[in-house]
Amino acid sequence: MADQDTKDAVYVTDKLIAEDINAYLESHEHKTMLRFITCGSVDDGKSTLIGRLLYDSKMIFEDQLDALQADSKKVGTQGQEIDFALLVDGLAAEREQGITIDVAYRFFNTEKRKFIVADCPGHEQYTRNMVTGASTADLAVILIDARKGVLVQTRRHSYLCHLIGIKNIVLAVNKMDLVDYDPAVFDAIVKDYTEFAHSIGIDSFTALPISGFKGDNITTLSAKTPWYKGPTLVEHLEKVEVLSSVDSDKPFRLPVQWVNRPNLDFRGFSGLIATGSVKPGDKIRVLPSGKTSTIGKVVTFDGDLDEAVAGQSVTVTFADEIDCSRGSVISTADNPPQTADQFEATFVWMADEAMVPGRAYWLKLGTQQVSATVQEPKYTVNVNTMDRMAAKTLELNAIGVAELTTDKAVVFEPYEQNRTLGGFILIDKMTNATVAAGMINFSLRRSQNVHWQALDIGRKQRADLKNQKPAVLWFTGLSGSGKSTIANLVEKKLFRMNRHTFLLDGDNVRHGLNKDLGFTEADRIENIRRVGEVAKLMTDSGLIVITAFISPFQAERDMVRGMLPEGEFIEVFIDTPLRVAESRDVKGLYKKARAGELKNFTGIDSPYEAPRNPELRIDTQAITAEEAADLIIDRLLGDA
Repeated sequence: MADQDTKDAVYVTDKLIAEDINAYLESHEHKTMLRFITCGSVDDGKSTLIGRLLYDSKMIFEDQLDALQADSKKVGTQGQEIDFALLVDGLAAEREQGITIDVAYRFFNTEKRKFIVADCPGHEQYTRNMVTGASTADLAVILIDARKGVLVQTRRHSYLCHLIGIKNIVLAVNKMDLVDYDPAVFDAIVKDYTEFAHSIGIDSFTALPISGFKGDNITTLSAKTPWYKGPTLVEHLEKVEVLSSVDSDKPFRLPVQWVNRPNLDFRGFSGLIATGSVKPGDKIRVLPSGKTSTIGKVVTFDGDLDEAVAGQSVTVTFADEIDCSRGSVISTADNPPQTADQFEATFVWMADEAMVPGRAYWLKLGTQQVSATVQEPKYTVNVNTMDRMAAKTLELNAIGVAELTTDKAVVFEPYEQNRTLGGFILIDKMTNATVAAGMINFSLRRSQNVHWQALDIGRKQRADLKNQKPAVLWFTGLSGSGKSTIANLVEKKLFRMNRHTFLLDGDNVRHGLNKDLGFTEADRIENIRRVGEVAKLMTDSGLIVITAFISPFQAERDMVRGMLPEGEFIEVFIDTPLRVAESRDVKGLYKKARAGELKNFTGIDSPYEAPRNPELRIDTQAITAEEAADLIIDRLLGDA
């Protein structure tokens, strides 16, 4: 029956192509698109299954078909098995060349729907790539080798799919031909998987017995499995609900990608509708400003629309001139998303270098980008046992929960409600590499309870009273480079000039404010964060703040720079080579570090990242401390 339906569909298609090619193309244009992933352990048959889907959907390009047919004639064989085998060999060759250590995307369609399938790598070390493929998927096909049953990677990938919010799970028990299509094997695997699935919160899934190589139950029901009464894989893929249709029923959310203003008469706000729908006349609210207006037009390249829905890229105009820019979120007026700057989030760590608690990373959430820090994890998850494990950091492929703080409020919704406004990535500020994918669980209550108190007297009035421009002179360099000596000279000279100053010295601060901190990387970061906050408060009072800290990491120096108004952070690199600094060794610290008595000492067993573009570079081998102090003051007062 299924074979006859396929023949009928092909006949109708061929007839439509012959009689009205435009009607045929239009029918394809209006098909829905399903994005899905294939995942599982190594050698479970992902590439073979994708090859079968491509072959059976007849979406191989004509030149590929000709080449396959030619190869078939050369080897003296005929029929579809050799053609399919050649296709699978091609996919396998790509895998061997390293292509599928990343996510490989394939495109095909049937008469009812278009598909994008992400072929995710099976190795544990490439879990991060699997997360990338799953992030936009409507459905996951989790393959299990019928001979092996539920494996570690089966559990890991299932947990990640559930974590990322994929509601449609297909359990494809593959290679049934290698177990003689035994229903007992299939039932035992489904029972085992069901117990695990329920333990992680997967309430339902669709199980199919298949053979990707033989084609059993892929496009047509197999006579080899008369005991199976469910749909074929393709039938299920054609009928399952896609994410965009689900999102269309939610409140309207449009993260603004860019502002269009081709002329003075037009000002539009463009982006991809994340959820909901919008039409002219709708009342909207722009976040984070909270300003309200009404939609004027919904504009596309093909003309104005009466209504647009989730998944469409549009430009909208407002009836009023209100503040809205890239990173803003346009929402329905009476049901807006939340704003906050502190969250609990779940992370999948994707970098070879472990997460450093307190370090500032770039966070991208929708079209918003802010600076963010992650605290020490509350716990990590062992995907094999579902146990919560204590951890100090997050290593490659670790899954953990931690608190996240952004430097300003962002517009968000919990990930389970909205992938776009709840899912984010973290980016290393030094390398621009993506280091983590994250999902916001909820905002922390303290972020809602603590509000900024407006004051009548501000930093400008305090600075004017002192008749000076506030600034932070941030001295950085190796231990023994001369930071404290030069900083002390600078303060004495400024004091004689009746300037109001305060000197924050690294050793002095560790006797009080930071006495609880050690010298691990995380403690060093927290040390600089606290000093930065103190320096900011002091500049708010109108002071010129001088700091003398090794501050070995560029990310933390940039973090402090970001706390201050433009031009008020002056980075002074006291550039003294290690051999020179070590030869001075006034405090005997290098000697102890070389003897192994002092751990995490900068320049010996802990790195120092020299400033990339400091405002001032002082070569202590070329000029004296007095000359250096004069140069620094000239720069400071020259900017005033």
